[in-house]
Amino acid sequence: MDDGSQRQAPSLAVGVQPHHRGTNQSGMRDQNERLVLSLVRQHGSLAKTEIARMTRLSAQTVSVIMRELEDEGLLLRLAPQRGKVGQPSIPMALNPDGAYFIGLKIGRRSAELVLIDFLGNVRAMLQNSYRYPAPREILDFVDGGVKRLRASLNSSQDKRIAGLGIAMPFELWNWADAAGAPSKIMDQWRHRDIRADIQASCSFPVYLQNDATAACGAELVFGQTGHLRDFIYFYIGAFAGGGVVLNGRLYSGPSGNAGALGSMPVPGPNGRPAQLIDIASLAMLENALNARGVDATNLWTSPERWEHDGPEFDAWFASAGAALAYAIVSAASVIDFEAAVIDGWMPSTARQRLVESVRAAIATIDAEGLRIPVIREGTVGIHARALGGASLPLSERFLVGAATPSGGL
Repeated sequence: MDDGSQRQAPSLAVGVQPHHRGTNQSGMRDQNERLVLSLVRQHGSLAKTEIARMTRLSAQTVSVIMRELEDEGLLLRLAPQRGKVGQPSIPMALNPDGAYFIGLKIGRRSAELVLIDFLGNVRAMLQNSYRYPAPREILDFVDGGVKRLRASLNSSQDKRIAGLGIAMPFELWNWADAAGAPSKIMDQWRHRDIRADIQASCSFPVYLQNDATAACGAELVFGQTGHLRDFIYFYIGAFAGGGVVLNGRLYSGPSGNAGALGSMPVPGPNGRPAQLIDIASLAMLENALNARGVDATNLWTSPERWEHDGPEFDAWFASAGAALAYAIVSAASVIDFEAAVIDGWMPSTARQRLVESVRAAIATIDAEGLRIPVIREGTVGIHARALGGASLPLSERFLVGAATPSGGL
């Protein structure tokens, strides 16, 4: 097990607008508690008077809410801050031990389990690499891995596990050829309800979301997106995908598959139409390296360290950058996004190179009449999908204005 005690998630940012109004009506306590927790998460710490001003809730209502959240162990009282006049204010902050969340990423080449605390700090992480995902192997990894993660907590902390979120590609069985997997094995996914299978062995709720959409949720909840309210997000893994954030909320659509950016049509070889997934995915880079007899295993096993020099890499960055540029311009013709955020299963230096390639390619596209989004690097990094999975129960149970998972119990 990787000791996560030194690993920190990026700074937290929740899509809560200043002066987001609460309600003083009865029966809305849960919503008001979520609002208070979201504001405290966004600002790091807040006093009761500040929360009352931001939410326009009465001072009495805020006092009752914060006292209850403190009694529940979700908030901590910090040292009083003395001002020039009046009584000293007492800021409140999130209690790291207030709740714990488990995230599971099921990818085409690897699976990850991550345990985070209420602040989003990674407490422990496990990884399992494979040639292709087989349901039985995944369930064995989850069963043993969750036991190991829970063993790292004391009994009091273990009782505060609030849920497990699964981030995985939808209709995984359709990727047999692209993943180089036996159709017989991949077709098993068609008849499995992986969420129900995992729920059967868990005492806490289990949630499910598309992997790239979950990664987008991680950028929204844990990333350094500042005050961005509307952005399109691309995650480049074995296959390219993404998500959409509108008005500070992750938009997943009625089927949970909105932002299926891998299916966007872009110019392909010889100018013929192709899908983004067939050009910008790391699987395409792997195929090019294998064709030259180069072992590409480290693309999956060492995402923080692989080198990206050589003709195959040059060609991939150029083609992937051009394809992403066209996808961004196409998206901008539908929604006036503030930014396009690009992250992936790759070293930060490779991510920077890909973003630079996208910027260069966009400059060559006729975008008259369009406002092109600012092209930005993602800030969560290679573990965005696993952290996105962990963000599902966090968002569902404690936040407003963030990711909305599908499939919760």
